[in-house]
Amino acid sequence: MLSKYHKLLKSASRIENALKNSQNRNTSTKQVVEREAKYAAHNYHPLPVALTKGQGVYVWDVDGKKYIDFLSGYSANNFGHCHPKIVETLKEQAGILHHTSRAFYCDIFGEYAEYLTKYFGYDKVIPMNTGVEADDTACKLSRKWGYRKKMIPKNKAKIIFCSDNFWGRSLAAVSASTDPLSFEDYGPFMPGFSCIPYNDLQSLEQAISDPTVCAFMVEPIQGEAGIVIPDEGYLKGVRDLCSKYNVLWIADEIQTGMGRTGKLLAVDHENVKPDILVLGKALGGGVYPVSACLANDDVMSVIEPGTHGSTFGGNPLGSKVAIAALEVLKEEELAENAERMGRIFRDGLKSLVKDKVISMVRGKGLLNAVVVNRNYATAWDILLKLKDSGIIAKHTHEDIIRFSPPLVINENEICQSVDIIGRTIKSFMK
Repeated sequence: MLSKYHKLLKSASRIENALKNSQNRNTSTKQVVEREAKYAAHNYHPLPVALTKGQGVYVWDVDGKKYIDFLSGYSANNFGHCHPKIVETLKEQAGILHHTSRAFYCDIFGEYAEYLTKYFGYDKVIPMNTGVEADDTACKLSRKWGYRKKMIPKNKAKIIFCSDNFWGRSLAAVSASTDPLSFEDYGPFMPGFSCIPYNDLQSLEQAISDPTVCAFMVEPIQGEAGIVIPDEGYLKGVRDLCSKYNVLWIADEIQTGMGRTGKLLAVDHENVKPDILVLGKALGGGVYPVSACLANDDVMSVIEPGTHGSTFGGNPLGSKVAIAALEVLKEEELAENAERMGRIFRDGLKSLVKDKVISMVRGKGLLNAVVVNRNYATAWDILLKLKDSGIIAKHTHEDIIRFSPPLVINENEICQSVDIIGRTIKSFMK
């Protein structure tokens, strides 16, 4: 239960004091920002905060300032920063056996594969490291299934995606993107990929009635698009149509899974099961990159030795960490907590819509967003003020802010956060 976990947060003042005593006094936020700008490629535009420590829902910067984290490492830190069980598992396994490659058997990977598949109700898993690799694996698996099982003519298999999707930055991922920032100057693109409108079953049926379509990949809630939630019944409609036309449904639950939306998986809100389930981010507990592609034997049987792999996929360290993360999710009832805290969060912010600075509050569980009225401010303007008030978050568009704190957040912390966010937003009223 959460009460056990939150005993750790009583040490917050001790952590702050330790930071003040041990941090490098010669390192400031300005110096951290300048050094990164000089030596790292400029492929991100971070909020100007330089973090150095985390515990639970809190992080501290190099200047000793404390924040509530409302990004959670893009939902990788579902279990909070430095969860003791996950960190201890990492330390223990790192001192026993951390990597072998799949060239050999090891006792830990089989344990993990059994635990994971039974946890989510699938026959087999392909282990990978990052989310984009797992999604790419799902696409490869679908194409091979299309040729071997659906008998699609060679090199003619198609995969359908939704507009405004986001599943990474690889060449395959950007080939499926409709965002010029993602795909511009990276062509030529992957053949056989096309997009249809999200939350549109009529367009889906028209697209997948083509007998050369092998799969439809979709986020149950579109994350980077701005926490876009489909109509009730959409996911059930996806399941029915994919079954009707013998098309594999790939559910990209990398951001929405692992309790984030108030259920174990976002598809559980409609009690439907995809043919291929893709997990990542929080599967590694926020401390190690772990992702997975799960399917039943009728699909996974097309994979044979040498046809797919990953050097670090399924390594003992990642396997043990993932088991610990899944245990924490269940033991601390974090999906249930996300449901309760999410309702409190949205109810607290919806009253702000009448003030006109924000035009909409939407979300499920602890995956939420507000849409900013550009006549009053940009999302970036609000984020900078929130940072000054002790909350860090990130925007998905110039007018959308995502709020996704760790699932271990309690009611006091949620109410405190709603108060800070509310006062910050109201400060932009003209």
